[in-house]
Amino acid sequence: MDMPKVLACSMNECAFNREKQCHALAINVGGSHPACDTFTNSSSRAGVPEITAGIGACKVGSCKFNTALECSAPGITVGHHEKHADCKTYVPA
Repeated sequence: MDMPKVLACSMNECAFNREKQCHALAINVGGSHPACDTFTNSSSRAGVPEITAGIGACKVGSCKFNTALECSAPGITVGHHEKHADCKTYVPA
């Protein structure tokens, strides 16, 4: 299985976001809620500009794309939910 990528991220306030792209090596997605656990609210930039983040783990057991804690979606988008980042590709199983 190839690691799915973060195709787009609208969380401009995240340290890993540059031009709506995530540049962490990989992100993890929540537990009971599809929150991006890697979201870091900071004006400082982090990550590797040449890297597009993959999905390291998905802990949202209720998502149809969760297969043994791995994301099986072809790619995901991340966006705002209240004051945090969520996987917008989440679909209830």
